[in-house]
Amino acid sequence: MVAAKALEWLAGNGELMPVFLGSTGSNAEDLRAQADDPAFLVSVLDFLTMNDSWIVAFCDAENLPYEAPMQARNALPGGSEIHWT
Repeated sequence: MVAAKALEWLAGNGELMPVFLGSTGSNAEDLRAQADDPAFLVSVLDFLTMNDSWIVAFCDAENLPYEAPMQARNALPGGSEIHWT
């Protein structure tokens, strides 16, 4: 649910949406087609969590705790936290 809200919030953000599309190579049709794909939703949360101010803006808009995006990412299939050590 958090990931779907993040995608919706991102789609409504005129500044960030083009950045997301450019960084993923996606287009509007891809967003609609992959909106329920866990791997795609992980990429949405990965993008969102790249910048603290984006997390704050999203969580404030959705009245969520700031750790919710990372918790949601970890809960999605294939989204578990990567340990580089």
